[in-house]
Amino acid sequence: MTTKTTWPLVRVLRDPEAGLCLSGVVVSGFGTSALWLASGVWVKDLTGSDGLAALCMLALWVPTLAGPLLGTLADRGRRKPLLIGVNLLLGALLLTLVSIDAPGDLWLLYAVLFVYGAAGVVHEAAESALVAAAVDPSLLGDFNGLRMTATEGMKLLAPLAGAGLYAAYGGASVALLDAATFVLATGVYALLRVREEKPAPDRGGRRRRSAEGARHLWAHPVLRPLVLAGGATMLCAGLNGAMVYAVVDGLGHSPAYAGVLYAVQGAGSVAVGLLSGPALRRLGARHFGAYGIALLALAVALRAVPSDPVALVCSAAIGAGLPAVLIAALTSVQRETPGALLGRVTATAHTLVYAPNVAGLAAGAALVEPVGHRPVLVALGVALLVTAAALCAPPAGAEAAPGR
Repeated sequence: MTTKTTWPLVRVLRDPEAGLCLSGVVVSGFGTSALWLASGVWVKDLTGSDGLAALCMLALWVPTLAGPLLGTLADRGRRKPLLIGVNLLLGALLLTLVSIDAPGDLWLLYAVLFVYGAAGVVHEAAESALVAAAVDPSLLGDFNGLRMTATEGMKLLAPLAGAGLYAAYGGASVALLDAATFVLATGVYALLRVREEKPAPDRGGRRRRSAEGARHLWAHPVLRPLVLAGGATMLCAGLNGAMVYAVVDGLGHSPAYAGVLYAVQGAGSVAVGLLSGPALRRLGARHFGAYGIALLALAVALRAVPSDPVALVCSAAIGAGLPAVLIAALTSVQRETPGALLGRVTATAHTLVYAPNVAGLAAGAALVEPVGHRPVLVALGVALLVTAAALCAPPAGAEAAPGR
């Protein structure tokens, strides 16, 4: 067993199964990140419509609302074969997009993106459960931190690669790239050596099985406050995200400057991902998440200051603070949930945490012009500080040890 002072990346890569799991995440995440940007550009080029282009993201996101139901699929059989099957299905599905060359073909793109989003919910639930079975529990915090680092890194690199490939060869080439990444991820998951017990037969209906995941989350003294804090944080993050162009305008820059702020934010997320494992072991999940939310609160409030250096520092701090509660919640779900429930609990937690983000974006879009971005940002800072304080005051029987 490696010591606690070893770098997280080394700790994970020294474990063959953890390294393979991380490789699968990176490979499939690269293709997905490349596609989400290129699909919107593809629709914009074919139709000239911003609204139709925005429907691409909606088609990808809507299935997450059914997370509690879709997550039950990840608990009905062994997760490794399910992941391999989902990857092969998505790879084959993406090949159908090569036929799109006119506006009348876009129904196929939207249909594929919708199935892609639904399969992605099942994929994430099964992957979380498989990781919990394949990776040593002492490495889960390191793994999830590095997973966040890899995901944010892909958001920085893959959209640029996808946009370049699209500009050179068109949308079909990006679909082929994404299909290839799923085939490659299939090979990675096939190499995993993990022992999975076949789930016991369940004669209950899917609604009852999905309700079991929600009941586990709500009744658990560690998971409930983390998931609720994560949802509140993502609601505020959505509101904050809707203010970004107003912040840029207040700085006197063109809208393109938002790309600089997002890049700095991504760099902050990459950094915190590398430190998450040691921080979770030292602070515990609850306090790690709370400190991250508090950092996010200060950064969001200070964005009201019209200063370029302050804006850049705040973007980096937002990138570092926001992922903390997400990593803490996911790691705790993996540690505190029985294997037979882990797929549906993961999917339910993802829905409860990430769905408020879209509501926040919609609310922010409605508030930014009549209210102005500065009062909203200050109010968000206060709300986030209250969330952090609430997470630091758990009910009796909650987390007792730093490693939790």
